[in-house]
Amino acid sequence: MNHRTALGALHIGALFFGLTGVFGKLAASASPAIIVFGRAAFAVIALALFASVTGPGWQRLSSQDIRRLLLGGVLLAGHWVSFFIAVKVGGVAIATLGFASFPAFTVILEGVLFRERIRRNEAVLVVLVSIGLILVTPAFDLASEATGGLLWALLSGLLFSLLSLTNRVGSGRLPAVQAALWQNLVVGLCLLPFAAPGLAGVATMDWLWIALLGIFCTGVAHSLFVASLAVIKARTAAVVFGMEPVYGIAVAWAVFAETPTLRMLLGGALIIFAIVLSSRMATEQPPKQRPLAEGA
Repeated sequence: MNHRTALGALHIGALFFGLTGVFGKLAASASPAIIVFGRAAFAVIALALFASVTGPGWQRLSSQDIRRLLLGGVLLAGHWVSFFIAVKVGGVAIATLGFASFPAFTVILEGVLFRERIRRNEAVLVVLVSIGLILVTPAFDLASEATGGLLWALLSGLLFSLLSLTNRVGSGRLPAVQAALWQNLVVGLCLLPFAAPGLAGVATMDWLWIALLGIFCTGVAHSLFVASLAVIKARTAAVVFGMEPVYGIAVAWAVFAETPTLRMLLGGALIIFAIVLSSRMATEQPPKQRPLAEGA
């Protein structure tokens, strides 16, 4: 995978991830624990079927691989649960706004953990995306239940940022499908005790939305995200995934007739401008490969 195809994979993954809030809203009778468990279970099935057809040539897991996959699975579980709690408590808009904080978390954490200097243009791009995300998100009142939803969504963004950095450390060592399958298996095992009591009461249509979450918004999107991190830095991926709310709002417009305001359209245009600029910079100046050391 070169930089151009990696950027394309990121945009496709962002589109699928953008549908997450929509499907979560459609699965109205399912709790966040059931949604996350079902999402992970369907993702494992889809990834296993894909692996059996393509034969990715899986690598034997080392002790370091196992630790990274376990940590990644726990972070992924926490990210999903906190995001769907934010959707249930504060609504899709609040959840989207809070989760959109992850590019800022990623730039800061990547600079600290990997001791990399944050370039001025990267900081500007994150600012542009952040402003755009604020614009595309509907107005809300923090004095209401939105406060709790926003806090859960901020936690979701932080956990996703940590997940992206964890995947960066382990990227290239394991096939993307193998890493995604094991991480989703960890998610399913973590959520099974909490989801099991309510599985029988989930409506049939809700299982359909959860299945779509697992197959497209998880199995496909997560594999593309992990694979791209073998070529693209996590902070660049974070900026590209700023497109996720734009895709989500567009789909919500078509499905729920939630017409975006002029402010939201302006924010979307700003985000798209930042994404295009970031993509051109990443293609013209590919980052140097760095050794992946334990604890780096």
